[in-house]
Amino acid sequence: MKIRLGNTEIGLVRYLALWTAVALLFTLQTKLNNGLHRPNWPLWDLVRWSLIQWYTWAALAPLVFRLAERYPVSSPLRLRGLGKQLVASLCTTFVAMMMGALVSTLFEPSGFFEQLGYFLEQHFAIGLLTYWLLFAIQQAIHFHAEKARRELEASRMATELAQSRLQVLKTQLQPHFLFNTLHAIVTLLDEDKLSAEDMLLRLSELLRAFLEDYDGQEIPLRRELELLELYLGIQRHRFKDRLTTRIHVAPDVLDAAVPSLVLQPLVENAIRYGIGQHVGDDCVEIDCRREGGVLCIDVRNFNSTLDEGGHAGGHGIGLSNTRMRMRELYGDDASLRLDLIVPRGVACRLRLPFHKLDDDVLPEHAPA
Repeated sequence: MKIRLGNTEIGLVRYLALWTAVALLFTLQTKLNNGLHRPNWPLWDLVRWSLIQWYTWAALAPLVFRLAERYPVSSPLRLRGLGKQLVASLCTTFVAMMMGALVSTLFEPSGFFEQLGYFLEQHFAIGLLTYWLLFAIQQAIHFHAEKARRELEASRMATELAQSRLQVLKTQLQPHFLFNTLHAIVTLLDEDKLSAEDMLLRLSELLRAFLEDYDGQEIPLRRELELLELYLGIQRHRFKDRLTTRIHVAPDVLDAAVPSLVLQPLVENAIRYGIGQHVGDDCVEIDCRREGGVLCIDVRNFNSTLDEGGHAGGHGIGLSNTRMRMRELYGDDASLRLDLIVPRGVACRLRLPFHKLDDDVLPEHAPA
């Protein structure tokens, strides 16, 4: 059996033990105060009177908590609530005196009214203090619970907001990539229909991968590389022998967690501002490795340059969104920067905190 105090529940045994301890404490105080003057006063009588007094308040404490919930004294101070609590405290304390006197008549030779007079004389003031102490305890518990609830709500709203921003960024990446790929296919329709047809098949396979992919923000690097290969196949058709690609992946990072579609915009940026804007051949390299607790991903091309602001001909939506996603997912633990390669080229260096995805959140299958 449990005693309910507002929104808090406490076991009956523990509840009675708490009030018993209070009663014994006041018994000891009474003994110390009156022992020298009344050395023959039986200890049991002192214990009995104290138990009657404090067990009465034990019975009334749930009522006090309910009154405190119904008529709170909020900040700034509300006179209406304070006035109601003053009336409630006086009435409840008087009820406690009546209950104590009624129980006491079972053990004392005097009548009810004589016992009531004794309780009012001896215990009314301490009874009022007890009421307001219980009221203060209830208010403290309420304010603590309300603070915890607001912090939890704020945390939940912040998480939902971050997730919604990530989802918006993710949905921006996919149309951006698709429109660029369709444009590349259109340019080949008159020149090489077979290549355009193969690119369309690869694009449809990539679209199917997008649709079948799970709804998480992170996927294993292994899965990300499979999606990237579909994209690279499309670009190799577009640029023919002018474009070569090299991928170096350490075996111990294949199961590392990376944001979904994180490599595609980096590679797209390397191709767009490399071979896409400059004559000649180009090689795009992707290097994935682990350095301690950091996953290092470098995307390099050897046919572009950085302007004075450190940009590869100006950032597109791909790199800007990638930076925003990194900030939302990892805060200051992730970084993305562009470095110049001597004598010619640009390296995009992505650094992520290394961790592996749990088996129960991995995508079920990958495209063939």
